[in-house]
Amino acid sequence: MHIPSETISKEQILLIVYFILIILFFVIFGIIFFVAFQRRKNKLLLEKFRAQQRFDEELQNSKLEIQEQTLKNVSWELHDNIGQLLSTAIMQINIASTTLDTKGQDTIKDIKTLVGDSLQEIRSLSKTLNHEVIENIGIEKSIQVELDRFKKLNFLNTEFVVTGDELQINPKDEIIIYRIIQEFFSNTIKHAEAMNLTVKLDYNANDLMITIQDDGVGYDMEAVQANSGLLNMKSRAALVDASLRFESKIGQGVLLTLKYPYREKTKIK
Repeated sequence: MHIPSETISKEQILLIVYFILIILFFVIFGIIFFVAFQRRKNKLLLEKFRAQQRFDEELQNSKLEIQEQTLKNVSWELHDNIGQLLSTAIMQINIASTTLDTKGQDTIKDIKTLVGDSLQEIRSLSKTLNHEVIENIGIEKSIQVELDRFKKLNFLNTEFVVTGDELQINPKDEIIIYRIIQEFFSNTIKHAEAMNLTVKLDYNANDLMITIQDDGVGYDMEAVQANSGLLNMKSRAALVDASLRFESKIGQGVLLTLKYPYREKTKIK
């Protein structure tokens, strides 16, 4: 039986069309599958990243809680135990001074003054270590206590400037910010060989800008990027969504700039 060539051409065309449709189906199916797979993969990667972030944040918070509790315990020991010992020493000095001549009393007076100053220093130091005290008196007063301590001990000449309308900071954030400032103070005392220290707090509508400047020896920024003190300050700043920047050159001191966006704000009347 002879099949017309026209009929064969139509059948071939239909086969080609069916073949093309099948290929298109598999291509579209493959694209949809690939896109869905990529979305699922990206979602899993994002969930993993967020879980890692939460883990790192929880780990950092746990470390901070342990540090704060340790500092609190040290504060109690200084205030209650060592402070009590020094107070007892002053009482004993007073008793001993009654049995001495004038020259001996003058010597005892100098010793009493030295012990009394040591007692006041320990009490001031204990306040800066206890986060509950910092929460009660606020960040400004806490900074002022620390700066007054430096001046009294002749460590530094200090200046403290506050501008803008004071806003109440989230208490937990306030502790972290103060510890950053305290870390900078510690570095200045230990390494900077500075004579002057200036602290400025500027309350703006949406954020608190803190700048601290010393006139010490400074450092090479590239050489100390992995410094543990700087890393501690930066990790603490990240916990409160604050930006932290250091500027320094050898022989030109160090400038810290911290910008803290308010999480909860209430104007203090």
